[in-house]
Amino acid sequence: MANSEISRGVRLLGQIQRCRPFVASKLTANCSARCVSQTASQPEPRADENEAVNPTFVNRNPRNLEQMALAVKDRGWKTTWPHRQYYHRLVFSRTQHHVTAQVFSSSSPAPVLTCSTKEWAVKKELASTNCVVACQAVGEVLAYRCKQAGITRMVYRAIPWTYRSDSVQSFRGAMKEGGITLSEPRRK
Repeated sequence: MANSEISRGVRLLGQIQRCRPFVASKLTANCSARCVSQTASQPEPRADENEAVNPTFVNRNPRNLEQMALAVKDRGWKTTWPHRQYYHRLVFSRTQHHVTAQVFSSSSPAPVLTCSTKEWAVKKELASTNCVVACQAVGEVLAYRCKQAGITRMVYRAIPWTYRSDSVQSFRGAMKEGGITLSEPRRK
């Protein structure tokens, strides 16, 4: 009986508090009132606070409108080639000795991402730096770098007389296998 009184006096509101050691026969309700203290109640959150929208919202993701196809594309002149209606443009070039691929943004003349067989990490894995396999390797590496940078869509317009070559087709295939879409959505 004494043990049940101790446990009843000690346990209040789901909190277990310890009392000073008393003789079990002298333990009364005073011990439970003396040993247990209540915490201050927390204010209840209101639903209106969660639904409030800041009137001075600032978009911290500069590419958000671009990814939703709402950003403005520079139209340029209709007579210019290549066209300037893009967010990102892919340029693939093949010389006598090397293969190079670059991704340009519409806002800057410098490339955002590049990959070439001139890089030692790519060159050391290849037997030749200008063959079809080199084009495929450059496509795979550039697709990986684009995924790392968050660029998943870009415009790629190959020069018409080189479009059907095996090297361009292997480069395009490697980019598509890497998860890159080689077209951009129309502006909404």
